[in-house]
Amino acid sequence: MAGGRSLGRQFGWLWAAYAVSTAGTWVAFDAFPLIAILVLHAGPAAVSLLAAAGLAVGAAVAVPLGPWVEFRRKRPVMIAMDLVRFGAVLSVPAAFALGRLTFAQLVVVSVAVAAAGITFTAASGAFLKSLVPPAGLLVANGRFESTTWTATALGPPLGGAAIGLLGPVVTVVADALSYLLSAAGILAIGGTEPRPARADAPRGRLGGLLGGWRHILADPALRPLFANTVLVNGLILATSPLIAVLMLGRLGFAPWQYGLAFAAPCAGGLAGARLARPLVTRFGERRVMLTAGALRACWPAGLAFVRPGTGGLVLVIAVQFGLVTCMGVFNPVFATYRLRQIPVDWIARTLSAWSVTSKATVAALTALWGLLASITSLRIAIAAAGVLLLATPLLLPWHLLPWQPVSPRAGRDAVTGRPGRAIRSRAAVSSRRR
Repeated sequence: MAGGRSLGRQFGWLWAAYAVSTAGTWVAFDAFPLIAILVLHAGPAAVSLLAAAGLAVGAAVAVPLGPWVEFRRKRPVMIAMDLVRFGAVLSVPAAFALGRLTFAQLVVVSVAVAAAGITFTAASGAFLKSLVPPAGLLVANGRFESTTWTATALGPPLGGAAIGLLGPVVTVVADALSYLLSAAGILAIGGTEPRPARADAPRGRLGGLLGGWRHILADPALRPLFANTVLVNGLILATSPLIAVLMLGRLGFAPWQYGLAFAAPCAGGLAGARLARPLVTRFGERRVMLTAGALRACWPAGLAFVRPGTGGLVLVIAVQFGLVTCMGVFNPVFATYRLRQIPVDWIARTLSAWSVTSKATVAALTALWGLLASITSLRIAIAAAGVLLLATPLLLPWHLLPWQPVSPRAGRDAVTGRPGRAIRSRAAVSSRRR
């Protein structure tokens, strides 16, 4: 039943933990920038600095943790990282209640959350691959993606309404509690997890992570995907604080309107996640991944033309709908393909290297775009990111397409994880050359 609908009780608990944590994250959508803008009266440069500093220092703190995670049982690491995030996030409403909340504390909490998030992601990827058979990975990742977009659709409007009724930090309390419930769900998975062997243990704090980067750069498929996803995520997230300042500050949108603008389009993300597996069955894993990966870069430039009022709100919703629909298809297919490309004893190190690079890139681009917005304008900075995104499809591994089967049988092979006819032919050609 690996390829069917049931992936077992243990996966059910993992999925539940993911769902509650994701719900908390999206109820508290952009909570720290909102607090910085509405409570601490921060400008665009400070809001960008908040996002950049947390990610950059968090990524640096996480550097030695990736190799450490590889040779530890993954479930206790995931629980510990959830508890770290619970404590760190809960400190914000506590300080606010005491009248002692500062911009510096927001930065410190952002660092702790970023470092714990990178470590959690590395452990959870390895744990998922050990928990779910290869034939079930696309199903599992599709469910995670559907959950993400459902939470993204419902969370921001609920969070915006809660902020309007109960104040600016109430959603942060919900986010903190979601990490605690996630830890409880992961604990409920139960079972015995064997301790990983240390035969390939890296030397030094950087040794394992450097090995993860080497593994990525040596793989002809992962290398361009790495460059593409890191740059696309960086450019999209670098403009997020600027869009928040533009909409909430300059254009006068209410918090609930801002939340609605990014929540309503998530119906497209949910539809894309549900379509991912049928599309792979019909057209093949790689063709779907590359096509959706290219299309997701075509939308964000439109955000530079947002105006006040209903028309501006409709424009944001339309742009976001196109973007998240493409991402809803791309993300689970990409996540599944990446897990299959990485040997099981390299997953934590490789995913850590990937996450550290992604967070550091987001941090650098966020700081750079904050500076650009200060020198020029918010709209020029948002437009510049959108134009650069249009070039990112060139980084995708288009060389994979000639070998990707497109028949229904070949598509089924991509879903189940068994090599398709064209892939076997490529292996035969390679063996004859050797």
